Amino acid sequence: MSTQSSPLLELNNIRVMRGQTPALDDFSLRIGADEHVAILGPNGCGKSTLIKTITRECYPVVRENSAMTILGEESWDVFSLRARLGIVSNDLMASVTGDANGRDVVLSGFFSSIRVFSNHTVDPQHRQLADAALQQLGISHLADRPVCEMSSGEARRVLIARALVHNPRALLFDEPCNSLDLAAQHTVRQAMRTLANSGVGIILVTHELADIVPEIQRVVLMSRGRIVADGPKEEMLQVERLSQLFGVKVDLARRDGYYHLW
Repeated sequence: MSTQSSPLLELNNIRVMRGQTPALDDFSLRIGADEHVAILGPNGCGKSTLIKTITRECYPVVRENSAMTILGEESWDVFSLRARLGIVSNDLMASVTGDANGRDVVLSGFFSSIRVFSNHTVDPQHRQLADAALQQLGISHLADRPVCEMSSGEARRVLIARALVHNPRALLFDEPCNSLDLAAQHTVRQAMRTLANSGVGIILVTHELADIVPEIQRVVLMSRGRIVADGPKEEMLQVERLSQLFGVKVDLARRDGYYHLW
């Protein structure tokens, strides 16, 4: 099957175990290659396991009538997959510290590492692509700045550039604004908007409604390892649904295409 015409992600009736407990169960989800989708749910609902399943760190149980494909393929070399689906995760953010500069962090995406080490060979094309990714996000000025001297928002944008360096079909954002101050949250969300409008597919996994940028039109609600609702954003983001999802009475407001919950 051609990866150009295949859905980005297709999960059919999968079950993923974490220890002796199903973290995902009877889980089916299809995301088109050019879609912008938010997967929303409380902590502990299985979002992290879903991300690890997509990135091939966890695998579904083999059973009848269960299947999983990414861009039409059942089997992927992890390094090849990372070139097609960029990942921006908090786990990686915690690893990228110290004196590595912005360009080196972006270049590390070619080696699936957290920085450029002495055993890596960086050719001129790698450097050209890294600089292009930094420029695409408007952060060329961070190329030579050590990560330890960056703000949290600047460092997060460098990670986005790292995910972009392969020119992937889509980006997977894992709680992208977690631990960021208000200014940094705004900057990262604007970066997501720019990428969505450039044609890059966006999969956003979050528990924060404010992360759902206006370009995202489909929302999937997760609870206890299952999808409980999936549809247009306006239908999914309703007070009754969200109160039930998070287990607490909530109020909801909408402004400039963003939704806010309290």
